[in-house]
Amino acid sequence: MRWAIDLTHSQITFAVKHLGISTVRGTFDAFSGTIDEQDGVISGADITIDVASLNTGTAQRDDHLRSADFFDVANHPTASFRLLSAQRTGEALTAQGELTIRGVTKPVTLTGEIGGPAKDPWGNTKVSATLSTKLPRKEWGLTWNATLETGGLLVSEDVKLDIELQAAPAEVGAAA
Repeated sequence: MRWAIDLTHSQITFAVKHLGISTVRGTFDAFSGTIDEQDGVISGADITIDVASLNTGTAQRDDHLRSADFFDVANHPTASFRLLSAQRTGEALTAQGELTIRGVTKPVTLTGEIGGPAKDPWGNTKVSATLSTKLPRKEWGLTWNATLETGGLLVSEDVKLDIELQAAPAEVGAAA
């Protein structure tokens, strides 16, 4: 069965340390994707993220993140994830895939859990996944930084990525 991501009940968030003392969080507000599953076995998933939709709540920072210093949205407007394999033990899930950012594709492993299927009050069947990973951002060409007078870095080298997805059966004939 093919499941389509329900954007109303899904989110993709990221977090980085700033100055080594606080955490800056953001979201990608526009993304789409599908998950292929049969009898609880996940056989595929594809997610495309509109990188220009990133939102940290601060316009100046968001513009900088969209610039060539970071995501280079003018040349790389989307990021994507393609599932290569998934292992499920009960509700626990480990997913291996390829993450493409700035035209660079690298393997990643996400861990978390899946839920469902469940029916909402209107009789619609839903499934969910909660996944996370830590990404060494330099591997995708996200190298901009500034050294602090104490020797630390302005922006942490690692980015925490969290994905909360809810999905419903894809409509017959809908774009995959």
